[in-house]
Amino acid sequence: MADQAASTEQQTVALILLDQFSLIAFTSTIEPIRIANRVLGQEFYSWKTYSVDGNPVQASNGCHVSVQGSINDLEDADITLICSGVDVERVPLPKELGTKLRKLNARGRTYGAVCTGSYVLARYHLLDGRRCTIHWENLRSFREEFPEIEVSGDLFAIDRNCITCAGGMAALDMMLRVIAIQHGAYLAHEVAEVALYQNMRSGESAQRHDLESRTGISNVKILDAIRIMDLHIEDPLSCQQLAMTVNLSPRQLERLFRRHFDCTPGQYYLKLRLETARDLLRRTNRPVLDVAIACGFASTSHFTKCYRERYSCTPTEERQSYFWAQGGRKQAARIVAPAQLANSR
Repeated sequence: MADQAASTEQQTVALILLDQFSLIAFTSTIEPIRIANRVLGQEFYSWKTYSVDGNPVQASNGCHVSVQGSINDLEDADITLICSGVDVERVPLPKELGTKLRKLNARGRTYGAVCTGSYVLARYHLLDGRRCTIHWENLRSFREEFPEIEVSGDLFAIDRNCITCAGGMAALDMMLRVIAIQHGAYLAHEVAEVALYQNMRSGESAQRHDLESRTGISNVKILDAIRIMDLHIEDPLSCQQLAMTVNLSPRQLERLFRRHFDCTPGQYYLKLRLETARDLLRRTNRPVLDVAIACGFASTSHFTKCYRERYSCTPTEERQSYFWAQGGRKQAARIVAPAQLANSR
């Protein structure tokens, strides 16, 4: 997406909502351009919402949002974004959607995704040779399923005419960047101020708080050890190897972990690997053996034993119970929110 500050050409934005999409990511995409219109004093941006079949779509929080058409009604737009959310791996993807997106790409239009929408683009091979991002909860499973795609943990990524963001408030940051490209940084800052958003973040900003904030621990040695564990999920290091990498003896490292976590380094390491396995079981259809190997277990039997001890069920039971729970979600109270309401001031 090339810089074209102070552009005077109006822009149309199409948002394709998939089942269980993230409502906060959706509104964080629309509101910056609504506010930009208000500040500019003209309708520079217009937007329409679409669903696969033209029917209202349920967000992950249970709200239903009405749309203005089905994907068959989508003919052209300057920017087209897939908005999805939880369990995107299970959402049926019609062939027609991929065809529409490829035609827009061929015309040089900007396309992309918010939250977990990058998974959809990857399934349609629209991220081949592109740099992208996705929500951090989906990052590891995305890399496992699409190892050839360059995906990062950044807030948002802009690679030529492809824009993606991690969802949540990152959608606001991405759209502020789009506004800055098209109208200059001054307008983007004005929009951020109207939204009471004081700290505009760059695309390279990290999605998560640093490890020290998440663990409440400031000891450099133990933080380094946890980072190294996370980098070696598939090929676990021994306690001695781990201690050597942080310049401690195995006994010193064990004392640190017992003091801060009331467990040994090996027990903490196993917990990380099993948490990763649980995520892969829920987010991918990979065979249990593949998940076991990806998390550093030499055999399915050893993996199953460790998994049952931690979660009181086998990996297969975990996957089956999760799918059942998702299929049995209760419908929340329906609310209709036409896209026109977003234009109200």
